Amino acid sequence: MRKVMVMAAGLCMAAGVALADPVLGVWQTEVDDGAYAHVTMAPCGTAICGTLSRSFNVTGEYKAATLGRQLVWDMQPNGKGGYANGKIWQPSTDKTYRSKMALDGNRLNVSGCVGPICKTQTWMPVN
Repeated sequence: MRKVMVMAAGLCMAAGVALADPVLGVWQTEVDDGAYAHVTMAPCGTAICGTLSRSFNVTGEYKAATLGRQLVWDMQPNGKGGYANGKIWQPSTDKTYRSKMALDGNRLNVSGCVGPICKTQTWMPVN
């Protein structure tokens, strides 16, 4: 019984830390191939994941076939506004890259990398 109580307390503490993470919420991507998206960041286990929640192009909001798909996953917070060891999927190329993120004030710098070459976008919070 004691083991169950200790495990439950540990899970509650982990959930509390994740809930307080400043990256949680909705972020707007930069335009890529004529479209941009809102990505909802949420805890997924001990990591942070992001799901494509809305999509926009020059005519306004539209229902992309990729809505609901995970765009970011396995981001490990380092406690200093940085996140590493994650993956990011780029819808315009249908490719997945190694990824990292870093909070810079109210901006989120998101990088996808192949080898030493990284492409970075700056995402803004959606209020």
